[in-house]
Amino acid sequence: MDNAVNILRQVSVNGIIAIGMTFVIMTGGIDLTVGSLIAVSGVVAGSILVANPNGVIVAILAALLACGLFGAMNGFFVAHMKVPAFVATLAGMTIARGFAYVYSDGKPYTLASEGFSYIGKGSVPIIIFLIIAFLSHILLSKMKFGRYIYATGGNIKAAGASGVNVKKVLLKVYILGGVLAGIAGIVLASRTNSGQPAVGVAYETDAIAAAVIGGTSMTGGVGTIGGTLIGILIIGTLNNGLNLLDVSSYYQQIIKGLIILGAVCFDIRSKDSSK
Repeated sequence: MDNAVNILRQVSVNGIIAIGMTFVIMTGGIDLTVGSLIAVSGVVAGSILVANPNGVIVAILAALLACGLFGAMNGFFVAHMKVPAFVATLAGMTIARGFAYVYSDGKPYTLASEGFSYIGKGSVPIIIFLIIAFLSHILLSKMKFGRYIYATGGNIKAAGASGVNVKKVLLKVYILGGVLAGIAGIVLASRTNSGQPAVGVAYETDAIAAAVIGGTSMTGGVGTIGGTLIGILIIGTLNNGLNLLDVSSYYQQIIKGLIILGAVCFDIRSKDSSK
């Protein structure tokens, strides 16, 4: 039981990112900026809290605003400038990481705010993760915006012809992904009591893996939040097991890459056989 709670606590940050990634992938896109946005969130919140340890709300809002703006930038280039999502977010990833280093002058912020530290303590990250998962499930399965996401990812031309404003849908989805990455950054900064420009490297790998293993199709139009929850728990259990077996982090990266490749191949073969 303790190990299960420990796994849930470990996957809470990646799980929040994976939910945002699920929305993006369901539109047929991808978001490579999420790891860098964790750093952006941490340094923006950190700079405010160093100046004013009691400014927790301001720090959180500023961090989410910064990440939301990066998400809007991604969405603008994907939806309006027709830049492929991989290229747009690859550039966004580099810009966001550079911003984090420039903003913090390359130095971490050490945080000493009791109110902010509470966010990353005990079961709080798990509760935040589960609340976000529940609300995302409602958004995707019960609300009109969720149906628009499925329609846009399933066939963007047909969705547009049916009256769906696909550009607005894409813009909102990338903003949502950015804000969720910002929340994950806040949780991580709170847990470590620091805002660092170097954190979050390769976090997008686990997020993509969780979404794909959970049944989200890389070609869009298919996926559920419940599936992503299962995917992130599988990734968390795998990480936990490999750590207990003392497997090198280098080999762990190879294993995760092979899992993503296998899941995508399975998705493609499943679609081919259903035609």
